[in-house]
Amino acid sequence: MPSATPTSATLPTGREPVLRVMPMPADANIHGDVFGGWIMSQVDIAGSVPAARRAAGRVATVAVNAFQFKQPVFVGDLLSFYASIIKTGTTSVTVSVEVYAERQRLDAEVVKVTEATLTYVATDEARRSRPLPTL
Repeated sequence: MPSATPTSATLPTGREPVLRVMPMPADANIHGDVFGGWIMSQVDIAGSVPAARRAAGRVATVAVNAFQFKQPVFVGDLLSFYASIIKTGTTSVTVSVEVYAERQRLDAEVVKVTEATLTYVATDEARRSRPLPTL
């Protein structure tokens, strides 16, 4: 369960987000809290970016290994998704994704809201697994 008091953070230095997005009212409940499933889908998209680059093509999500909602996300937060490869196998790529919210309330603040680990598998045109290309 997310803690009630946000822990102030800063955006990671020296890294570029793979995705930045601002949730809209359609992504939230009537109280303005963004749906966890919407955040999960954005995390999956962000994680697929480095996985697809490493696979040099199509990938499919095969596992959500860990997923933690650390703080709530609100309509109007600017979310930055940072993704990095933490492990590769013969056909698979495991990616860590961290999500930060820049809140523009009375005082601007940055809060780490989500972290997750996902595994993708490289696939061919017939959607069968294929080996990762050599580096």
